[in-house]
Amino acid sequence: MKEFSEFIAKIGKGQKASKDLTWEEAKQAMRLLIEGQASPAQVGAFLLAMRVKMESVAELAAFTAVAREYVPPLPLPAKLAVVDVPTYAGKQDTFHASVGAAVVAAACGATILMHGSEGIPERPGTAVALARLGVPTDLESKRVAEELAAKGLAYLDIALYHPPVARFLELRQELGVRNFFHPVAKLLNPARAASQVIGLTHPAYFEKMAEALKMLGGRRALIVGGVEGEPELSIASATRLLELRDERVFPLTLQPKDFGLPLGSFQAMAAFSPSQAGQEASLLRRILQNELRGSQRDWVVLNAAMLLYAAGKASSISASVPLAQQAIESGAASRKLAELATAGEPVGTVFTKS
Repeated sequence: MKEFSEFIAKIGKGQKASKDLTWEEAKQAMRLLIEGQASPAQVGAFLLAMRVKMESVAELAAFTAVAREYVPPLPLPAKLAVVDVPTYAGKQDTFHASVGAAVVAAACGATILMHGSEGIPERPGTAVALARLGVPTDLESKRVAEELAAKGLAYLDIALYHPPVARFLELRQELGVRNFFHPVAKLLNPARAASQVIGLTHPAYFEKMAEALKMLGGRRALIVGGVEGEPELSIASATRLLELRDERVFPLTLQPKDFGLPLGSFQAMAAFSPSQAGQEASLLRRILQNELRGSQRDWVVLNAAMLLYAAGKASSISASVPLAQQAIESGAASRKLAELATAGEPVGTVFTKS
């Protein structure tokens, strides 16, 4: 077993002299981090050195593989087809269309697991939006699995599922920048879902994430250059997307007109000010209750269609658009939201290595 300082030395020699860790070295380093065997100074040095060097595909996959070793997957029925939707970026400029989209997709029979963390107060995440709609966001793993199997949509707080990963995500506040635990959290896939929808901001990660997913055994994924880094297609501009299908990766550029929807405006996507925080929940309810038409509703429909395609409910995103529209118009989306808000009391959880 190497000393942690040896890993820092290998990756920390600058962009020209630094070297990638091997698969086994990356796994050893990750175990030392998760188990608290590195000092605070070593942790900071390693995270920042890795950010400068940038993680290789093998490093990302190895880090994720080790993180998965410390927690069991959610206890779900073997045949339940889940779509994994990590939401770790948070929103500052736009409302959470993905939340409304997930409710619509669940109303159409898809099973959607959203997971994330709430580490940045000025960038409220999915949990905030869901909680304002009455959907529980603080359930332990067993209860999340029960909700998911029974209702088709649930949210998992990474701090309750994998506390060590959550602690490293929280270091963003202290270090001032993100670290490689952010892409690891997005790759974690707590349900070991066969289909994943991952949002990214940085172009350099697109191909890396696809290749890392392949190394981890992923067979189907949509990697989206999402709005504010979340897994959302834009209604106001083109969106870059990589589709992983079996072992092939297909690059795509998608626009609303490709799905029969009019081009919207960035103004229609806008977030509400902090003093109007409750207005987002009101907007999403109006959309789900078929009380609102226009670009805001179209944005939710577009992203619901993406989730339905990822769930295998239609042969394309275009073919999924009418399904999403019908779920809203028939009242199914409104009924699903009411059902999701009837969960029982949350239960605490304890972290143990599996």
